[in-house]
Amino acid sequence: MTTISDPATLDPAAARGLFRAGTAVPTAGWASGYTQANLIAVPADWAYDVLLFAQRNPKPCPVLDVTDPGSPATVLAPGADLRTDIPRYRVWRDGELVDEPADVTGVWRDDLVAFLIGCSFSFEWALLAAGVPLRHVDQGRNVAMYLTDRECRPAGRVHGPMVVSMRMVPTDLVDTAVRESGRMPAVHGAPVHVGDPAALGIADLDRPDFGDPVVGEPGDVPVFWACGVTPQAALMASRPPFAITHAPGYMFVTDVRDEEYRVG
Repeated sequence: MTTISDPATLDPAAARGLFRAGTAVPTAGWASGYTQANLIAVPADWAYDVLLFAQRNPKPCPVLDVTDPGSPATVLAPGADLRTDIPRYRVWRDGELVDEPADVTGVWRDDLVAFLIGCSFSFEWALLAAGVPLRHVDQGRNVAMYLTDRECRPAGRVHGPMVVSMRMVPTDLVDTAVRESGRMPAVHGAPVHVGDPAALGIADLDRPDFGDPVVGEPGDVPVFWACGVTPQAALMASRPPFAITHAPGYMFVTDVRDEEYRVG
């Protein structure tokens, strides 16, 4: 695996080229200023249910693009390949995780419809620019993600709980984090909760369901954003016969600048 001294300085095509060549690391902090996306690809006969689920749950599932059946291409990154250009994938059968490969060319199907879902990594540059530290990036860890007790609005056969990502934020910068992320609703927008994790049904911050535990500093408070891993929780609950997703925290880096999704 190639070691990159400063992945933030890479352009998206260079980042994707490294992932295609086998670099498999979480993408937080990569390709500064470019939008990252979650992937979920399902058979065409499940695609309407997934699209309706996303439309009914826009906070955790903001749709940035939907592909034609079988196509590994996306308008978010012309020339990229959704089968090879994500650092790590997950393959699902009947709602069970069966593999985590670095390339899914061999299992990609002609009937798969891929959804690219907005990712909170995309507003992290706005947080940094406003002086909000990113503890997980500083600690070289994946962001911490948790299943909650908040059920999403179901759609056809698709149902499941909302997943949240958590960042430790200094108390005096919480308002800043809320304001800056709130200006980017296409990549989850403002937090869904600040403070006590028990209010979301989270028992232990040191045991995330996805990603890595992150250590806060004195004066930090946990802040929770709706997360694009929510469709994976829906896969586990709804059990479609087949699906491909990104591995949590291992995102698709697009060619779209973050500011294109910024409002206000």
